[in-house]
Amino acid sequence: MNRFDEKLSTHGLTLRREKLRTLQINVGRKCNQTCTHCHVDAAPWRTEMMNAEDAHRVGAWITEHRPEIVDITGGAPELSAHFRYFVETARAAGAHVIDRNNLTIIETKPFAWLPEYLAEHEVEVIASLPCYTADNVDAQRGEGVFAQSIAALHKLNAVGYGTRLPLNLVFNPLGAKLPGPQAELEADYKEALQRDFGIVFNALYAVTNQPIARFAEDLRAHGQWDAYLELLANSFNPATVAGLMCRGTLSVGWRGELYDCDFNQMLGMQLRNGRPLFLWDVTPEDLAERAIATGIHCLACTAGAGSSCTGATAAAEL
Repeated sequence: MNRFDEKLSTHGLTLRREKLRTLQINVGRKCNQTCTHCHVDAAPWRTEMMNAEDAHRVGAWITEHRPEIVDITGGAPELSAHFRYFVETARAAGAHVIDRNNLTIIETKPFAWLPEYLAEHEVEVIASLPCYTADNVDAQRGEGVFAQSIAALHKLNAVGYGTRLPLNLVFNPLGAKLPGPQAELEADYKEALQRDFGIVFNALYAVTNQPIARFAEDLRAHGQWDAYLELLANSFNPATVAGLMCRGTLSVGWRGELYDCDFNQMLGMQLRNGRPLFLWDVTPEDLAERAIATGIHCLACTAGAGSSCTGATAAAEL
């Protein structure tokens, strides 16, 4: 029994899948950025990307099973040759589509079309912006990223994002600590971005850094691994468990393989039923009530106010 399971057991809790709501597709590891907190270990030199055959098998599954939400992520998901195929297939199937956008991709010449395209197809944009000041953003995501992000946000605002269309931002703390209260952070972001840049957005999602991949390497390099895991474990909040994203989200890897969440995907914790499972092997009904695979990294999702792809899952314990 891992330490996370021990916490669940202490509080008389179990973790099983509920009705599928969100199909999250990780189209690959290629990205135009190299962020220090990235649990995907994405970078410009990564070559793992979904091929055409698997993309169309995923698209056929969406058309048949019609998930409520299709969440497209990466890497930078727009770098996939099949990004528009996924958007248009999912929208045709009646799904709400989310683009996990790093903002700077919009400022590259080959992707200048993105704001208008996303608006045309009414795609929700969830965009990474770990702070509203240049120093903190550039320290985590690279020199000049903040300025590019602000320019991209202006372009998204210009086509209706933040007003007519949903634009939500993601905050990650810098370093080995938990995010502050999400509502307070959102208020600070809204005030600062409106005051300094005239930018509007809908909501802020505060996400705890996962002890996986690049961030885990950084923790170990600075001798902070044990302390960070202790912080997560000591901050376990049983009220967060009911809202964990793994209950209603199915994560699909770039080869079509299945995981309970994107974090499990990065650790290779593939769903199995006597053999590894792929999306085209299952129906949503097959997954209901299935036990969720866990590890010590799950402590990050249940610390403080909790953490999911849409931010906090509960009020922080006092």
